[in-house]
Amino acid sequence: MANVYQFLPELEGEEMMFIQNIVKDFSDTQAQQFSYIYRARRRDPQIILLTALLGFVGFAGVQRFLVGQIGMGILYIFTCGLCFIGTIVDLINYKSIAFQHNHGVAMQVAQVVHSMPMAPPPQP
Repeated sequence: MANVYQFLPELEGEEMMFIQNIVKDFSDTQAQQFSYIYRARRRDPQIILLTALLGFVGFAGVQRFLVGQIGMGILYIFTCGLCFIGTIVDLINYKSIAFQHNHGVAMQVAQVVHSMPMAPPPQP
């Protein structure tokens, strides 16, 4: 059983528990591969918060583009963040926006790691 905190110390709370549950049956090598791929694809909640704040200075919807919600991002651009109401809601819910995105990414990465062939043990 791999220790998630060893490979991904930046995770907190609900995300840490979710990832720990995913990698509980991984070997250390698989957990390390998972952590490399997941770290590259996940979105930090603080980045979502900062990009949501850009909505108040004329760049509404950037946070939606970051999490792959292209349609919502375009809608936010053309409606000034749904008249700033959507931007305010995103500021309040920034952690759940990031967690939903990271949840999907973790599931995809876990499938990729499971499908990777295991390297043979080194020969002495």
